[in-house]
Amino acid sequence: MQYEEERRAREAIEQLKYRYWRACDAKDPDGFRSCFVATGGVLDFGPLGRTDPDTMVGIFRQIALATAADGGPRILDMHHGFMPSITVESGGPSSPPSRATGTWTLQFRQIDRDKGTETLSTGEYSDVYVIEDDRWVMAECLFAPGWSITRTLDEATVTYPEVSVVPGAATEGADS
Repeated sequence: MQYEEERRAREAIEQLKYRYWRACDAKDPDGFRSCFVATGGVLDFGPLGRTDPDTMVGIFRQIALATAADGGPRILDMHHGFMPSITVESGGPSSPPSRATGTWTLQFRQIDRDKGTETLSTGEYSDVYVIEDDRWVMAECLFAPGWSITRTLDEATVTYPEVSVVPGAATEGADS
């Protein structure tokens, strides 16, 4: 495999993963779903369970789109992924790559406005990426939780912008 093809594949995969986290934080179920294979994918997010992308979108909708007692968003998330290690597999002597694997470290922060808590946690993603419809998507996304700390917000003031979910907005213009 030529270096340039491998570099482009890694760059596209990194952008895919960033779009995925952006969709999570933007409360964008359609953008979240677009990051995965059309059928047959496997997701395992630890406490949320092991399932397929469509079922996980339903879980995502229940959690991310839940409203607090005051009518605003109940859950506010912030995903920061870093330290990617991506291995691009050769597509053959005259074929571009079409499969890759990757690991990422996640730092995750979540505010639960109804419970009045903030959780900070870490973990590791192990992913399988494939080409589908001329773009990279995830076929497997497995998350192994690391350490976590939950504390009360006590006298904290939590502010947030008006949330207007626009389907696919987090991944609009995606071309990987």
